[in-house]
This record gives sequence, structure tokens and C-alpha cells, in this order.
Amino acid sequence: MKRIEVVAAIIVRDHEVFATQRGYGEWKDWWEFPGGKIEEGESPQDALMREILEELNADISVGELLDTIEWDYPTFHLTMHCFVCSLLSESLHLNEHEASAWLTADTLRSVRWLPADLALLDKISEIITVH
Repeated sequence: MKRIEVVAAIIVRDHEVFATQRGYGEWKDWWEFPGGKIEEGESPQDALMREILEELNADISVGELLDTIEWDYPTFHLTMHCFVCSLLSESLHLNEHEASAWLTADTLRSVRWLPADLALLDKISEIITVH
């Protein structure tokens, strides 16, 4: 089975987390935490900063590793390193996604999450309740 290693940004501010809706591919319209593939020679943190700049025209500060999710999708195995992040500016522009939302602990489960991202929701709910 094909293996893919990615990073995801858990961008937190004022008791909310930032989520994006995929605008392309097999999982179009499902929600995820923004991020992408790690390129050869890149650290996970560097990959995450690059991906968020490409996807959202935003600079982030990458904090602690929240979790690493291992998930088997029908056609590949995903390893997803998820980092708690904060925005260095308030400006965000959707270059690849069709929608985005700032979700609270109460609205976190109101969107249709990709299965691997769904596995993070309990931990994220705890974090945004504190932040």
C-alpha cells in the first residue's frame, strides 16, 4: 500500500480552531486541518510553514506536536503529524480550499471531517477550551 507522510496545522486562537474544506479530489467537500506533504530534506515544521504559506498566504508559528495519526485510507496509508500553531498575522486567503471556518468546542463536530482528522477532535476540543 502506498504510504504518504504529511503535516497538519492545528491553528488556534481565542477558543477556536481553523478548519478548511477540500475543493478538489476524491475527498472534495470534506473538512480537514490545513497542511500537506513533507518534501525530501524538509523538517515537519518547515514543511508546515511552507504549506500554510502556499495554501493560505499566511505565516504561522509552529508549536508543540499534538499527535501523529496513522490512518489507512482505501488506497494509501497516511502518517499525519499534527502541530498546534498560531497565526503571525490575521490575513488568510484560500488558495486551494473552497471554504474555511473558525470552530469552537461546541461547533467542532458540525462539519464532515476526513476520517484521519476526526481522530483529533477530542484532543483539539480540550486545547481550544483552554486557549
